[in-house]
Parts: sequence; C-alpha cells; structure tokens
Amino acid sequence: MTRLYWISINAGQALFTSVWTGLWVSTALLIMALTRDRRIPLAMARRIWAPGLIWCAGAKLDIRGLENVDFNRPHVFVANHVSTIDIPVVFAAIPVNLRFIIKKELTFAPFVGLFAWATGMVFVDRKERKGALAVVKRVGSLSAAGQSVIAFPEGTRNRSNTLLPFKKGVFVAACHGGVPIVPVAIDGSREVMPPPSWALRPGTIRVAIGKPIPTAGLSREDSEMLPKRAHEAVAALRKTIVM
Repeated sequence: MTRLYWISINAGQALFTSVWTGLWVSTALLIMALTRDRRIPLAMARRIWAPGLIWCAGAKLDIRGLENVDFNRPHVFVANHVSTIDIPVVFAAIPVNLRFIIKKELTFAPFVGLFAWATGMVFVDRKERKGALAVVKRVGSLSAAGQSVIAFPEGTRNRSNTLLPFKKGVFVAACHGGVPIVPVAIDGSREVMPPPSWALRPGTIRVAIGKPIPTAGLSREDSEMLPKRAHEAVAALRKTIVM
C-alpha cells in the first residue's frame, strides 16, 4: 500500500513538473520576446519556477550565509552537485539572476534547453579545447556586464558522500575576469530526489553560502591553487549543514 501510494504521488509530481516547466518556460520566453530583456525570465526562474518545483517536491529550504555576499557585485558561484533538484535549489536560494555553466548536450533538453539558450547560459563542449576558451571569454563578458555565473565544478552529479575533485575551467574563467569565487554547499537534496530516479520524498534541503574567495591580482601559482581552495571551502561548509 505504501509503495502504491508513493507511485501515485510521484506520478502526480512528474505531471506537475512537466506542465509547470512547459507553461513557465513558454510564458517567460514570450515575455522576453516582447521586452527583449533576458533579466525577466531569469528572475521568473528563481522567483516562480524554482519555488514551484521545490514546493511540489514537498521540500523546504534552509539557507545560511547570505550575509557573506554583496549581491550587487558579480560573482562566480561554485557548488557541489548530488541531485537534479540542485538546479532549482540554487536558483531559489541565491537571490540574484544566475547563468549556469552547463554541458552542451543540455541544449536538446525539452523546454529547459530552449530556455538556457535564449537566456544566455554558458554552454561548454568538454570534447573541444576551444570550448574551454569560449567559456573563459563568455564568463568574462558576463562579469564585465555585472552578471553572476554558477557552476558545478565536480563536472557531474556525485553519488558519493565525498566531494569529487573540482575541474579547473571555471576557476580559470573567474581569474581571467577578476571575479570573486563563492563556495556553496548543498545537503539534503539527495534524500529529497535520489539519483538516478525521479522519485521524490519530502525533506529539508540545506544550502550554505560561504565567503567570497578573491581572484583579482593573484599570481599564477596562487590562481592554480583556486580549485583546491574552493574544494576545501565547500567541504568545510558541508560539515556545518550535514544532519
């Protein structure tokens, strides 16, 4: 009986997620076409779409450390990644419009790919060296325009309790633009939405936002240590929120 109950609940949640995302993305893109302003769909993502999905999952957010960041300045946020629901979680938790650094393959994801392309997300082709250089230039141009970027530098969803090594691409981009790096730790999302399934369970997702790590004026030796510094910062933050 319990298994049947959760199957029916999850089916309803899947239907809501599909309809909600399709409706929201269509509305956001229509508004962007009329206003030619990419900021409005991004604001809708963090104020409407993401909270709706978190509500549908029966999850609550516990956000800590907002006082550590001046959100009037551009930053590169880096977070650990254990579940698909991490994407709406960081959209809702970080109170500023964000552009994700995401793999090129997501261009073809229904609705989400179109939204990502239209709003100027940063796509990376991991198979080409030129792709990494393009990311550096793109992040630099966004930072110069006062825009913030977020990445999951582990490179994939991590199914273990230990952080994977951070890939260096986003840190090169942050250094190139002289943009501070903000460590972000997420805990509880795996319990709400365990990979690789889409089954949802109620729970609390905790997000801790750390103090920015400056990149301006770093020596080459110091800049090469940034992935390690950020990795240590995210790991330390996780320890403060793991239940």
